[in-house]
Amino acid sequence: MANQQQDTLLHAAADWWVRLREPDDSGDTVEQWLAWTAKDERHLQAFEHVSALAERLGQLDRVSRQALINAFARPASPPRRRWLPLAAAASVAAVVLSGALYIGWTRFGNSTQVFQSAVAQNRNFSLPDGTKVALGAASTLTVQYSRDRRSVELRGGEAFFDVMHDARRPFVVTAGNVSVHDIGTAFDVRRTGERVMVAVTQGRVAIADLRAGASQHNMLEATAGQRVSFDPSAPGMAVDTVTPAQATAWRNDRLEFIDEPLSVVIANLNRYTNKPVHILDSDLNALTYTGTVRADAIDSWVGALPEVFPLQVSKEADRVTLSDPTHRH
Repeated sequence: MANQQQDTLLHAAADWWVRLREPDDSGDTVEQWLAWTAKDERHLQAFEHVSALAERLGQLDRVSRQALINAFARPASPPRRRWLPLAAAASVAAVVLSGALYIGWTRFGNSTQVFQSAVAQNRNFSLPDGTKVALGAASTLTVQYSRDRRSVELRGGEAFFDVMHDARRPFVVTAGNVSVHDIGTAFDVRRTGERVMVAVTQGRVAIADLRAGASQHNMLEATAGQRVSFDPSAPGMAVDTVTPAQATAWRNDRLEFIDEPLSVVIANLNRYTNKPVHILDSDLNALTYTGTVRADAIDSWVGALPEVFPLQVSKEADRVTLSDPTHRH
């Protein structure tokens, strides 16, 4: 029974894979696909399984491709013939990936999709073009695809992108006054208020300052192992180094900070706790912190702060407050 249910899921996922690559003037297909994936987390897992098969097929020679299709199709008996659409989808994938990558982007032009995550809950999903996204806790992402551009906006929080590159349709992520143009890469973007951090783990990106009055030349290119920081109070963007493990540590419930203001650290920790931390005195905001905080040990970390910084911690039932002990409240 379990295998039969899995076959049914993969059959449906294969159908969606094909539908998302067919012309759709109404623009309803993406909304329907999102509704389908939202019903059950197994739906998205099945879709990603089909997408992974398509990606593998595009990298194989004809004989190996057919062998892989046969392995996935497994037409052992009449009931198994429901797998044939999966094989057909895989064949389509091989043709598409070997040529101009994915087709039919026109249908996305008038539709904006919103992806959100809850506090203390990361999400992993794939976009219709095969781009993989890891969305951090309490984060919001909007996605809009058109014929000549794939536009993503990070409204708040953090996201890691493993981009399916297509030179004819640039993949652009906007976070506040910063835009990140993919040049064949994987990268992480974190937005804390108007502060933005971009860490490149593979390939390279072009990062632009979009502030009014900013120089047209205020754009830089970052490569793997580099981290770019945007502070709205600073005139430009700062570049330093970061390891891929540091850039994506949050995906393993470790929040890494490198010489960052305490206000930024606390804002990001609050995305992972249902008992938010508040900074009462503004002079504490400028204190800087470097280190690792485990997402499941935030309360312990906060409790130990007076050993590191000149502040006091007050714990209440639903919140924690940090204050300057020299101030009267």
